[in-house]
Amino acid sequence: MRCVRLFLLAVVLVSGVTHAAETEPMPPHATFTLPSKKLREPRRINVYTPPGYDSAKGVRYPVLYMPDGGEQEDFPHVATTVDSAIRAGEMRPVILVGIENTERRRDMTGPTQVAEDKKIAPRVGGSAAFRAFLRDELMPHVRRKYRVTDETAIIGESLAGLFIMETFFLQPGMFGTSIALSPSLWWNNEEWVRKAGDQLKARPGLKATLYMASAGDDVAAEAGRLAEAFRANAPTGLKWKYEPHPDLLHANIYRSLEAKVLREAFAPASTKAVP
Repeated sequence: MRCVRLFLLAVVLVSGVTHAAETEPMPPHATFTLPSKKLREPRRINVYTPPGYDSAKGVRYPVLYMPDGGEQEDFPHVATTVDSAIRAGEMRPVILVGIENTERRRDMTGPTQVAEDKKIAPRVGGSAAFRAFLRDELMPHVRRKYRVTDETAIIGESLAGLFIMETFFLQPGMFGTSIALSPSLWWNNEEWVRKAGDQLKARPGLKATLYMASAGDDVAAEAGRLAEAFRANAPTGLKWKYEPHPDLLHANIYRSLEAKVLREAFAPASTKAVP
């Protein structure tokens, strides 16, 4: 088990930070800096608006949030995927909000009692502050600045997937749809795998959508045990799906699945393409 954990720590150190080694093409978008009292630092935010947004003055749109949302991180390929799917009529128009990282391993992790977990960065355990930034500062700013509906979603992988699962359990009403790809469920001795059953039982009225996927080089037993907890305890109002992908790797699962899962999450009412 020690060897497996050390391997996973190595994977975390090289994944999810700068997927775009070279500048990738991406659709037009806006960029602004938002000061944060919760994080005690400013954050650079990238926002993609769908085709026709400027001319459709009375139309409001769902919002998809993404950690790892910098221009040198996952924003380019996700924005391109979203834009292409909307224009093809394969996905409803959405606004995409990407949050650029400063200290990723601090923001995406909760507290841990496991010494080896703490080796991934000088500071870890800052997820509560990052969640407060999203909830109390960024999301209200987006609601004021853009024409949005109440429909929200969040997507991320690896440590960002861990953050998404933690947020789902601690504040399940924060996002209507949560998409966690290859989440780092091993964190803090599999905390959210161990707590999942009780957390689900405590929220019988929960209505939300959750999608989880694991890669072939993940510790599949962790995701499998989490799925078992959902099968046994998920409330009837929760739409959830877990898909193991032994054919994919932790390093490529995001790009391999993002088009599929986003088309499903924002399935169009019709097949008419955007001109």
